Amino acid sequence: MSPGASSPAYRRLSVEERRAQLLDAALSLFAHRAPEEVSLDDVAEAAGVSRPLVYRYFPGGKQQLYEAALRSAAEELRHCFDEPREGPLLPRLARALDRYLAFVDEHDAGFSALLQGGSVVETSRTTAIVDGVRRDAAEHILSHLRVTDPGPRLRMTVRMWITAVEAASLIWLDEDKQPPAGELRDWLVEQFVAVMTVTAARDPQTATLLRALTPVDR
Repeated sequence: MSPGASSPAYRRLSVEERRAQLLDAALSLFAHRAPEEVSLDDVAEAAGVSRPLVYRYFPGGKQQLYEAALRSAAEELRHCFDEPREGPLLPRLARALDRYLAFVDEHDAGFSALLQGGSVVETSRTTAIVDGVRRDAAEHILSHLRVTDPGPRLRMTVRMWITAVEAASLIWLDEDKQPPAGELRDWLVEQFVAVMTVTAARDPQTATLLRALTPVDR
């Protein structure tokens, strides 16, 4: 460094920036460890701040921090299905699944703790956050199908498929991410067509939607 050069000036973070920094640190830890295995000291160390500072932003302690981190992860998952309503349906679904599986891959061992419950810090609020992600995903799918008033069989079919996607993702992690993500994505898309086909035999609304799929989808 030349004599005339100066060190970067220290910049004090705003309240929003500091909170985002702490949430990023917490998400990084929760992504690879169960919530009960993460302490506020761990979060403080990961963020490079003191424990009292973490408490200043999250006076409710780890429970409040976990719920905030869960909401952040839930918002990211909601965006996975935020696909433009253009072109054939199944390629759109495949692109959404690519983003979903990338999220699962990134959060790895913490995916179960973040989204499937089973944690000692699980509450009715955290359960509601997770259920909200599932319902939003189902609404996205119905929107892609251009259905504004789905019947009970169609709605149940879509929600069952969302549950199957979650279960397959957890098994995929347990199986060392095999088969490759691309194969899993294609299989899940085929599963969607399969469950829609079964429901179509009993439900005229679903049958109409199935017939409306383009040749590319079929």
